Amino acid sequence: MYIVITFLIAIVALLLVFWGARVLLGGTWVMGFLRGSVGLVFFGLALWIVLVAADVYSYRNLANEHSVGIVSFRKIAEQQFEVKFSDADGISQKFELYGDQWQLDARMLKWQGPLARWGIEPAYRLDRLSGRYLTLQDERIRERSVHQIDGTNYGVDIWQFVRGFDKNLPFVDAVYGSATFLPMEDGAVYEVRISHGGLLARPLNQQATSALDGWQ
Repeated sequence: MYIVITFLIAIVALLLVFWGARVLLGGTWVMGFLRGSVGLVFFGLALWIVLVAADVYSYRNLANEHSVGIVSFRKIAEQQFEVKFSDADGISQKFELYGDQWQLDARMLKWQGPLARWGIEPAYRLDRLSGRYLTLQDERIRERSVHQIDGTNYGVDIWQFVRGFDKNLPFVDAVYGSATFLPMEDGAVYEVRISHGGLLARPLNQQATSALDGWQ
């Protein structure tokens, strides 16, 4: 479905390029400065739309609840862990987190109005993995850790653009989906799943289950 959306955005960009070329190349240059300026605006707008399409394409379709990855922990020192995150495609990343608890965030685009009625499902992109200390004093004075999981590579961030509006746009809403902060424990393994309501982490081994039982 998002290939179709990207294709439609690309068609709009091509039309803008065509109109821009007509303005720049058509007729005489009696109003050359104005004509050139308008043509360059069309080309600039077309480039921006192409970058928007590329950014939208980086999001994944969210039709049903499914797994987005596995998070495992190895203790390095007190309140310091090596974290391995393996996504649904089997690509692994390693990070260091400081603190007692961890959280994974995702950016979600929820389509509204006609787009929702046409059956276009929400989209998501994993955003960041962060650590947190249990005590407020530790939060204030100890080292913090936040790592980007997957970010835009195109210089355009449609999610931030939508969030920048004081009121929601009539066709799309940008929200955070975050898993609840859960305890970090040596050897613990969690599965992270996503649904329309956001992210949910579940223990996969005894270390994670014991950490949860002792924390709750």
